Amino acid sequence: MTEPRYIVGIDLGTTNSVVAYTPIKMEKGTFPDIKIMQILQLVSAGVVEKRPVLPSFILMPREHEIPGDALKLPWSEDNRIAVGEFAQDRGAEIPHRLISSAKSWLCNTMVDRNAKILPWERKPNDDNTDERLSPVEASAAILRHIRSAWNYTMAESEEADKDALRLEYQDVLITVPASFDAVARELTVKAAEMAGLADVTLIEEPLSAFYAWLESTQDEWRQSVNKDDLVLVCDVGGGTSDFSLIQIAEEDGELVLERIAVGDHLLVGGDNMDLALSYAVYQEMEAKGTKLDDWQMRGLIQSCRKAKEKILSDPDCTEQPVTILGRGSSLIGGTIKTALKKEKVEQVIRDGFFPVCKRLDKPVKNQQSGIREIGLSYEADPAVTRHIAQFLRRKSGDDKTIQLSPTSVLFNGGIMKASSLRSRILYLIESWRETDGAVVSEIENDDYDLAVARGAAYYGMVRRGGGIRIRAGLGKSYYIGVAAARPAVPGMPPAMKALCVAPFGMEEGTQATLSEQEFVLVVGEPVKFDFLASSQRFDAAGAVVEDWEEEIEALTTLETTLDGEKGEIIPVSLETKATETGALAIRCVARDDDRKWKLAFNVRGD
Repeated sequence: MTEPRYIVGIDLGTTNSVVAYTPIKMEKGTFPDIKIMQILQLVSAGVVEKRPVLPSFILMPREHEIPGDALKLPWSEDNRIAVGEFAQDRGAEIPHRLISSAKSWLCNTMVDRNAKILPWERKPNDDNTDERLSPVEASAAILRHIRSAWNYTMAESEEADKDALRLEYQDVLITVPASFDAVARELTVKAAEMAGLADVTLIEEPLSAFYAWLESTQDEWRQSVNKDDLVLVCDVGGGTSDFSLIQIAEEDGELVLERIAVGDHLLVGGDNMDLALSYAVYQEMEAKGTKLDDWQMRGLIQSCRKAKEKILSDPDCTEQPVTILGRGSSLIGGTIKTALKKEKVEQVIRDGFFPVCKRLDKPVKNQQSGIREIGLSYEADPAVTRHIAQFLRRKSGDDKTIQLSPTSVLFNGGIMKASSLRSRILYLIESWRETDGAVVSEIENDDYDLAVARGAAYYGMVRRGGGIRIRAGLGKSYYIGVAAARPAVPGMPPAMKALCVAPFGMEEGTQATLSEQEFVLVVGEPVKFDFLASSQRFDAAGAVVEDWEEEIEALTTLETTLDGEKGEIIPVSLETKATETGALAIRCVARDDDRKWKLAFNVRGD
């Protein structure tokens, strides 16, 4: 077996993907030398260059839209898809050929995530599934490009042992949102396998951001935190907002770190902000008599995104040009030009997405329409601050609501480059604290775009015995639906209880065995298993919950026929293992013999 030379952290982002790496072997007493890979990609038709970021966009054009020669890559002469910068830019003009937000589709329970459904925005009569990918295949395409770029750049650059340097032989870690459920995590692992990365480990993005900070301090992090401090990791990315809480505790005179809470999966982020900015600019243009069609609006959104990123990343930038391709010969140069000012960016984003709110405020929930399109489940309320306020309210053991009060905040995500947004969140958390005059500090982040990949690489060192480990484990509590032994009642569904099979915080590589509880399993005929999850409850393994209202949510259903004689009823106990990949393995163990049945999560959303 080929021994890995590098630890590789891959931030598989909704909008951008980043790769960081460090040699496994290093001199004793030194800190890891973590570098960012410059990823080869198409940046325009026929032009391949290196970039530190790979936009997570996939373009699948037809020959008449983009000639094959324009899509050639150094490792593929007959390449017919583009991943990265060119895909993002050209895809704005042919959106029905563009796949975006593949990671968000990966956790969309309303669709079959193994079906060829992307690009979602396609022409009504364009039903050729050969030109579409499933969410799993789309994620695999991004990882496959990363693997090919690594192998071409890293492995081919060495004269000896080229195979030993290939990405598939390295220690690879892939980041996922902390709010990803067990099904989405399994699908991420499956995408990696399809891309030729058969052995990967998953790590949550907020934890990666915190690990990046630990690495940047070079073991001086203890100077910045104290016992009983509570750190909020606020990660607002291109597609999602992800929150985690890390508690600073003390054991045997040493400070230790423990992740104690994880937020829900929130589809609100940079994509929503780009759309809001584009409509703000369009309103100004419309007031001056300029109108845009749908095709031009897509171009405006992309242009606003670039302008926003430039303004947020450069403190001295006060204005950026916005250009839209024109329609008709009367337009000078065939384009429409305007500008996006820094004041407008801060106003639209700060007031729309980070408004002032009170600690007991809740996200606004709009009344559901009786019929709606199938698509990504974007949050009805884009106010990130109200979602933070709700996240910090937790149920205590006696079912009372308590307000958690962070003492410091670690920000991550490109949008958090804006100091005015960070200041707004710090101000609000201070105002929510019960102790008057308490100051909430900001933990410095060296790079809001690259930290997650760097932290994943650092965690790879932690797994090998180096660095500081954050106690984490599962970010949710997981349950199986158990039919209650009650009489059937006409017109009412069968009574269902929720059995906790994997509690919040269950460490990877550990196992929970419910040996004191006995259930019966039906084999040899079609049965179904309901899997549920909760980010709000902290039940122990084996706890049976009868009334959970909105605290426990349906996750997926497994319909299967287990091996055995038809209709046989077997007394069983349950055992659950949290695997190294971050997924769950659940087994039913027969009481009277050595038979076991594995319950694999169904990856279908229906």
